[in-house]
Amino acid sequence: MHLTLAQMAITALLIALLPAAIVWTSSDASKYRKLVWVCVFLTFDLIVFGAFTRLTDSGLGCPDWPGCYGAANPFLAHEQIVAAEALMPTGPVTVVKAWIEMIHRYLAMTIGVLIVAMMAQSWYQWRKTRRIEYAPWLPTALFFFVCLQGAFGAWTVTLKLQPVIVTIHLLLGMGLLSMLVWYGGRQNHLIAPRTVVSASPPAMRNIRILAGVTAALLLAQLALGGWTSTNYATLACTDFPLCGGQVIPDMDFEHGFTLWRELGKTAAGHYLPFQALTAIHWVHRNFGIIVALVAGYTAWRAWGHDVLHKTARNIALALAAQILTGIATIYLSFPLTIAVLHNAGAALLVLLLTMLNYKAKYQYDIAKKAAFGASHPSTSTVRH
Repeated sequence: MHLTLAQMAITALLIALLPAAIVWTSSDASKYRKLVWVCVFLTFDLIVFGAFTRLTDSGLGCPDWPGCYGAANPFLAHEQIVAAEALMPTGPVTVVKAWIEMIHRYLAMTIGVLIVAMMAQSWYQWRKTRRIEYAPWLPTALFFFVCLQGAFGAWTVTLKLQPVIVTIHLLLGMGLLSMLVWYGGRQNHLIAPRTVVSASPPAMRNIRILAGVTAALLLAQLALGGWTSTNYATLACTDFPLCGGQVIPDMDFEHGFTLWRELGKTAAGHYLPFQALTAIHWVHRNFGIIVALVAGYTAWRAWGHDVLHKTARNIALALAAQILTGIATIYLSFPLTIAVLHNAGAALLVLLLTMLNYKAKYQYDIAKKAAFGASHPSTSTVRH
């Protein structure tokens, strides 16, 4: 075990050298800011590849953790993997699935290495300069958050893809992306501040509230989407907008939304009835309509403000694409590419809504300072 961990740690460090080199050779005025945004990019990729891992049934491609049959990579475990595949050719263990699972783990470890580097740099620079952009509190929180995410990744395997664990693992991944995007936005404004005042404080406060409500609804929808995916309920309804030809089909909410149970089983250990899968799918689909309406309204309200226009436009485009891919998974019988794109769309909405929330907060703060400075010109100044 210790040897395997050491080998995997060394491999993750070597892989992390590539994004580290990109940061080091970047022309960005702040290498630290570049590191944050590289972590954003890789975390987005990890979420998308995690969806690919789940949708190809590769989550148990290596049925132990952290290694693969006790080895650091599928090369070293090739004999055991081939033997398991020979016993169950259609089972969860194949050479391809083992590689998909281990690539996912190594990508996650690489992000962990970069976040450790970010935290170490922030503490070093903070102690040395006390500059606000290096305040180490959020990087330290990110470090503990990614450790928690890693723990749920391990439990995903050891608890054999238990739906509630996999769903929490997905939500934590989205949470990590959101924290990194918020931190990246903060770095942008600290290093290259923009003091454009595009609205009065009440108007920007209203957008902040709308963006926050939209983010909360999106979080609930992500949980429902994760629950739908991890319970393999995507094709429980094969028509749209009806479900099985009915507006309200026969559904079993009790078994469908019992959280602590094995995959495909009820809490009592019986096979999960189809009506439970229908309930899961139906709730996710219909709650998605609410989220789409609220998110669309939020984007419309933010559209008219110059500093928010681009983000609002991108939210509207991502929302439209997300609706289309969601419907396509039903009519095209859940093709892998469409399903992965649907998961990527969810991650993109998290990224964009986090940006909107941060920008609205930042502009609200500036608008308040500007309003205060206009009413108290002799006692306050607005920094530019």
